[in-house]
Amino acid sequence: MKILVINSGSSSIKFQLINMDSGTVLAKGLLERIGIPGSVLIYYQGERKHVIERDVPHHEEGIDLIVHCLTDTGTGVIKDKGEIFAIGHRVVHAGEKFNGTVPISDAVLAALKECIPLAPLHNPPNITGIEACQKILPGIPMAGTFDTAFHQTMPEKAYIYPIPYDYYRRHKIRRYGFHGTSHFYVAKQGAKALGRKLEELKIITCHLGNGSSMAAIQNGTSVDTTMGYTPLEGLAMGTRCGDVDPAIPLVLQRTMGMSHEQVDAVLNRKSGMLGISEVSSDMRDINDKAAAGHPQARLALEIFAYRIKKYIGAYIAAMNGVDLVIFTAGIGERGRAEREMILKDMESLGIVFDPEANQEAFGRFGVISAKGSRVCVMVIPTNEELEIAEQTLRVIGQRRESPPAS
Repeated sequence: MKILVINSGSSSIKFQLINMDSGTVLAKGLLERIGIPGSVLIYYQGERKHVIERDVPHHEEGIDLIVHCLTDTGTGVIKDKGEIFAIGHRVVHAGEKFNGTVPISDAVLAALKECIPLAPLHNPPNITGIEACQKILPGIPMAGTFDTAFHQTMPEKAYIYPIPYDYYRRHKIRRYGFHGTSHFYVAKQGAKALGRKLEELKIITCHLGNGSSMAAIQNGTSVDTTMGYTPLEGLAMGTRCGDVDPAIPLVLQRTMGMSHEQVDAVLNRKSGMLGISEVSSDMRDINDKAAAGHPQARLALEIFAYRIKKYIGAYIAAMNGVDLVIFTAGIGERGRAEREMILKDMESLGIVFDPEANQEAFGRFGVISAKGSRVCVMVIPTNEELEIAEQTLRVIGQRRESPPAS
């Protein structure tokens, strides 16, 4: 049974075709510069890499190119598109409408369009990808998996902001949270590695990349998360400021004459690690500069780690304890220096760090807490595509008794 996973951006489509019987990725790739001269598809047929340079004016043609590669005699991994059992789409925002993966229907598409104001940069291309698949792959059922869905279990005390309640009632201004698919996937994998049920654990997951967030997961459900109404809230990130005094944007407008568009650009694209270090938003560059004695690069690393350390403490308090802390995503999986800065001197909270194990866990699974540590700490590579595929298979189930004709 084969599931095609699609992550559609404004000018890109990321995809994987997964054989669910074995969990094997048959093909994957990234099509970039859709609608821009110089479109390129990087396509992996198993381990074999293909580079296809061809102008792709819109997403519909992009999906057509991907399907051609999947079925072509030279690059293909399936005989025809009828072998695709279902398509799973990553969608960023579903508001309060869905708390799990759902089959795509006209009503679901309409609901996603209603959520565009909540994610104006992300939902439109996600929807475009769905509509393109409907045209190129008609008859194949599709499902949507939402970044926000996993966090719909948060209690009101965690998601309601202390501003006039009518803003929530009328405009749905509340904490939504993001990266939910990744948080759920690694939490499940962590429970499995411990040999325990997810429903009996208290877990803190740290999804650390250019965009970073954390989640407090109790008894298998999200009870709090760092990102909020938008992905701007929470940790200091690559170019996003994270938590700041909400009066600062007003100061930027009043004293510096900035427009709201300029303020948005500063907070989302010029702050975080880039803004502090004045070097880069890439932690590899920042680490190199910090090692060479660059004071602001070192400060950026310290702020990044300090914010995460504080949230770990806060979530331990919120859940009255923690059994497992998980690091995932690019920095979480490969950032040895960052993990050490975060986890040092946390013995009073039951976390005893193992420096040698931390060095060995680079881009792969590893336990980085010391033997005897009351709290287990793991590095677990995330696999959002596999999680989307599994959830798609679960909700589509046996709705298809046989593949459609190609």
